[in-house]
Amino acid sequence: MEDLLLPCLNKQLFGIECYGCGGQRAVLLLLRGDFHGAWFMFPAIYPILILLAFVITNLFFNFKYDYYIKIGLILLTATVLLLSYLIKMYYLFI
Repeated sequence: MEDLLLPCLNKQLFGIECYGCGGQRAVLLLLRGDFHGAWFMFPAIYPILILLAFVITNLFFNFKYDYYIKIGLILLTATVLLLSYLIKMYYLFI
């Protein structure tokens, strides 16, 4: 299954990982049941899954403040992505 993963073009060209590096491997770890490993591989996997679950649920059920919930979840996901990337880059360059 790991042979089917797409390579990171940013890492191949510049040698530096992108924001999404580890996302595909984290999904594979989740499918195997390794929740702890998925978190360490790609910390934004859980906010992304929560956002995805909410958006899909919102297609079938209307919520009173769905717009604000989506914006909040998007901001949470973006914050986790940014912080995890900055931490990863910090430890890469020290």
